[in-house]
Amino acid sequence: MTALGMTRRNLLGTMAALPLLSAPAIVRAAEPDLAQLQDMTGAARPIGQEERRARLARAQALMQAHGIGAVLIEPGASLVYFTGIRWGRSERLTAAILPAEGEQCIVTPFFEEPRTRETLAIPAEVRVWQEDEDPLKLVAGFLKDRKLAALPVGIEETVRFFAVDGLQKNGLRVTSANRIVRGCRMIKSPAELALMQLATDITIAAYRFVYERVGKGMRQRDVSALMDAATRKLGGDPEFSMVLVGEGAAYPHGTKTPSPVSDGAIVLMDCGCNVMGYQSDVSRTFVHGSATARQRKVWDAVAKGQQVAFAAAKLGAPAGSVDDAVRGYYASLGYGPDYKLPGLSHRTGHGIGLDGHEPVNLVRGEKTPLAPGMCFSNEPGIYIPGSFGVRLEDCFHMTGAGPKWFSTPPVSIDQPMG
Repeated sequence: MTALGMTRRNLLGTMAALPLLSAPAIVRAAEPDLAQLQDMTGAARPIGQEERRARLARAQALMQAHGIGAVLIEPGASLVYFTGIRWGRSERLTAAILPAEGEQCIVTPFFEEPRTRETLAIPAEVRVWQEDEDPLKLVAGFLKDRKLAALPVGIEETVRFFAVDGLQKNGLRVTSANRIVRGCRMIKSPAELALMQLATDITIAAYRFVYERVGKGMRQRDVSALMDAATRKLGGDPEFSMVLVGEGAAYPHGTKTPSPVSDGAIVLMDCGCNVMGYQSDVSRTFVHGSATARQRKVWDAVAKGQQVAFAAAKLGAPAGSVDDAVRGYYASLGYGPDYKLPGLSHRTGHGIGLDGHEPVNLVRGEKTPLAPGMCFSNEPGIYIPGSFGVRLEDCFHMTGAGPKWFSTPPVSIDQPMG
């Protein structure tokens, strides 16, 4: 998954709103026959309470090591990670306070308390605020009761300004919680890796089903809908299914101009799903019909670029060195240099887990050393404006012996699904 401009969800919504092509150019997709697909999630196991307790203990050890009294977390993946609570953000604050010691606390509106307790996956104190009260005063009160108010409060990086401002107005000091939250979330446990592996297996199975059914004249939205349907039947929750055809593939997130599948056209698909919240992200590029010599050459260069990145992902190496290795290889072929086109205009990869994009990234200048449990996409595409683009994307995780693929990259444009 690239991280340019608009999100793929927004892109797909934009594409869906475009006017339809003239009738002769369109092959409308019939309802797919999904009978051969079976749910793959029967053996999936959710993250248990014992693991969530271990996460809190790890966070508390990091807080104590860095002199932080507590961490404030709003709804999002980090709240799910530590508490199990899945919640939407609104002007009414619901948040978790992870103290440097003792049980965590959830602050939520009074009328939301029953629903909050219903979704909580680990014991926690719950403090409620009324509509005419300041919820940040409640947070400050909790920290004073725990004798932690003299220490700075770590702010999870997606927390909104009004919450930070409210803490400061209540006399609290704030600091970044990146060392705490990233220090926990970046290192995946075996249970997390198993869910990510299952999500990837589902995406690969859906790709293989869809690839055989992509036909001339199909609209991008038809291919995307087929991928989503297959993913759901296999037990995954679709996150995105971007389909780019022909010149549209020259732009990592496509254009507003829809292109039906045609003979000899590049088809670039970037798709992912989640299983119990954990994400997959896989891209495949193929040609409908016979590939030209130029298409083969670019596809082969990208395939080699993936292997260059994988080989560079060494334990202890700075994450940015993976990106450097790919750009060096592409420059030797005449692409770039750097982020220039034709070439690779985005980073080589991103972190992945509960979020499709998580810190840290495989991008120039990133100094975080690679360590066991870290997970990344590997997607060094090549884009040729006005012509076409190729992206192959597979994710890997770091082990004690080095990187390990979640999905095996294809080795040939003629067998793009492996």
